[in-house]
Amino acid sequence: MTINHVFYTSRQLAESLAGSPYMAVISITDPTTPEARLDPLFRHVLRLSFFDSVPADEFIPALPGLFDFEMARRIRDFIAEIDAAPFEMSVMVHCEYGVSRSAAVALFVAAYSGAPLEAREFTYEANPWVIERLQTVCPELDIEIPAATAAHERRQGQRA
Repeated sequence: MTINHVFYTSRQLAESLAGSPYMAVISITDPTTPEARLDPLFRHVLRLSFFDSVPADEFIPALPGLFDFEMARRIRDFIAEIDAAPFEMSVMVHCEYGVSRSAAVALFVAAYSGAPLEAREFTYEANPWVIERLQTVCPELDIEIPAATAAHERRQGQRA
């Protein structure tokens, strides 16, 4: 296992972080916004641009700006390359708010690599369209979205 940890966050936090050559980044923005301004020390960056939406009907032709199979393949190939690196790396996924798109992709990265996903219980709002497309390019993976109750239980638990 070369990927040793997976994180997901908002664009604002990702742009504020000091870069590291040992952290790969999947940067997700809206098609109507500019690229995220990431520290240049993040040397392994995959930039994608798609809306946080789920089509009403999967038989309707794909609309511009939706997550598609080509993007799913690009994520799979990027993660396979990072996972094959000769040294350990972590992966950070960000989207505009760090809730839906980034959570879906982070769940995929964790399932693909076997690496732990930080705050997994808060991924209950992961975008199901994104997860379905990712599972199509890696059907052997079981990507499970946690129930919202897991986040509630963590919030109610005792703090150390």
